[in-house]
Amino acid sequence: MTELDTKCRLDKWLWAARFFKTRSLATTAIETGKVHVDGDRVKPAKEVHTGQIIHIRNRDFEIEVSVLALSNIRKGAPEAALLYTETQASITKRENAKATGEGEHAQRERGAGRPTKRQLRDIKKFTGGAFG
Repeated sequence: MTELDTKCRLDKWLWAARFFKTRSLATTAIETGKVHVDGDRVKPAKEVHTGQIIHIRNRDFEIEVSVLALSNIRKGAPEAALLYTETQASITKRENAKATGEGEHAQRERGAGRPTKRQLRDIKKFTGGAFG
């Protein structure tokens, strides 16, 4: 850890810890309320300190981490994993969601649901135009 790593903005830390691909995505997530620090909504310039609990909710995942170290520089995944540790509550919640298939409720097989244009044409041909 260098002298530059004694202070760190939240958006930079989330980017350096590889939760978001770009800083602008991290900033957007913070501004839309998908990132909470110690249970509170914050701004992207909020200063991060070690020991804080950060709750991150994304389309793909929901995770709660404790800050172990600060970094303003994005490095490889093994180094980024040393910046935080996932809380035990977050681990159990993620495992329960995986076991119950909680995240799969919006997925459906192709073809299920409303008919496509092609299927509507076939239905009209078959019924003699009475459908629709």
